[in-house]
Amino acid sequence: MSRKYPRVNKISDTERVRVVKEIFSTVTSEYDFLNHFLSLRRDISWRRFAVKKMRFPRTHRLLDVATGTADLAIEAALCYPDLQVVGLDFVKEMIDLGREKIEKKDLSKKIKLVQGDALHIPAASESVDAVSIAFGIRNVPRKIQALQEMMRVVVPGGQILVLEMTLPGTPLLRRIYNIYLNMILPRIAHAFSSNPRAYYYLGDSIMDFSSVYDFALLMRRAGLVDVETHPLSLGITRLYVGYKSGSAYP
Repeated sequence: MSRKYPRVNKISDTERVRVVKEIFSTVTSEYDFLNHFLSLRRDISWRRFAVKKMRFPRTHRLLDVATGTADLAIEAALCYPDLQVVGLDFVKEMIDLGREKIEKKDLSKKIKLVQGDALHIPAASESVDAVSIAFGIRNVPRKIQALQEMMRVVVPGGQILVLEMTLPGTPLLRRIYNIYLNMILPRIAHAFSSNPRAYYYLGDSIMDFSSVYDFALLMRRAGLVDVETHPLSLGITRLYVGYKSGSAYP
C-alpha cells in the first residue's frame, strides 16, 4: 500500500492543516472503532485518567479543543454533574458525529459542540476553569500560539490538559512501537478504514512529535507554570498538565 500523504516534516503549516482536515473528514465513520481497536481500548482509560485530573473551582466550565467525536467531552460531563462543556473542532464531519453521540446519551444540555480553530478560540477571556486537548496538539502547527490561546480563556490558576501519544523512552519499546506505527497500524487500518493511507500520516505525526522534555519545555515557554507529566501505558501516551499563573479561587 503506497503512501498518499507527505511526511509531517516535509510540508508547510498551511498544507499540514489541509491534510489534517482532509484526513479527519474521511475517517469519521470508523474513527471511534479504530481508536478503541488500535489502542486495545486503552484510549478510554487514558481519557478517564485525564478527566480525573481536572479541577473546576470557579466557572464549572470546560473547553475541549480538537474534540473530535466528543469522547473526552462526554467523559467529563458524565464525571462532573455540574459541569458545562464546550467542544471545539474544525472538522464538521467530526462535530456532526459527536452531536449524535451526545444526543444518544441525553447530554445535549451539558455539552455544546462548535466548529472553530484552536488558534482563534471563540470564547471570552477567563471564561472556563480548564481547557483540554486529547490527541490533537501534534496536528496543530503553531503549538505555542495554540497554548497561549488556551491560556487566554482559562481563569487565573486554571488548567491546560494535553493528552497525547508519545514515543516510549526505552530503546527496545521505541523500536517495537516504530514497527507498529509504520508497518502494523496501516495494514490493520487497511482492513477497516475508507482511507487507510491516512494512518501512515497519523503514525508519522506521532513519531514527529516532540519528546516529553521538549513539549513540557514548550508549555513553559508558552507561559504555563507547574507543568506536570504523567506517563500512561509504558509511556506511549502522556498527560501534560500546566497552570495559568494566579489563583483559581476568588
